[in-house]
Amino acid sequence: MSPLESWAGFWSGLGPETLDRLNDLASPDLRFVDPFNDVQGRDQVKALLGRMLRDLGAPSFVVLDWAMGGKGGYLRWDFAATIAGQRLSIAGMSEVHFTPAGRVSLHRDHWDAGGQVYARVPLLGLGIRMMRKRLAS
Repeated sequence: MSPLESWAGFWSGLGPETLDRLNDLASPDLRFVDPFNDVQGRDQVKALLGRMLRDLGAPSFVVLDWAMGGKGGYLRWDFAATIAGQRLSIAGMSEVHFTPAGRVSLHRDHWDAGGQVYARVPLLGLGIRMMRKRLAS
């Protein structure tokens, strides 16, 4: 199994009991970036994921596809969780860089926080929807 496939499997099976797999898959200086977070260090990433698993209702990732490029790998995924009684679904992609030893050194998520999260907040969402309508061609 390639390092990218192992990384995809980690996310697909993410749970409190699997967080320690990060020690085998990621470098100690792992950097994790998404629209809300930018943390450095495997222990900090583990703590962030632990909070997410604890604070969100039934969070889950489904990795739909992956590909290896010349400088990194890419995962396409769907994320779902319950927040404040509402089920939230997010579609996104992750850019994954590896050390020469095959450990993950960077995991950068790319997804539309405005359309998939902020637009669902009542007053803020109204403003975002109005702005998107004006900018649409």
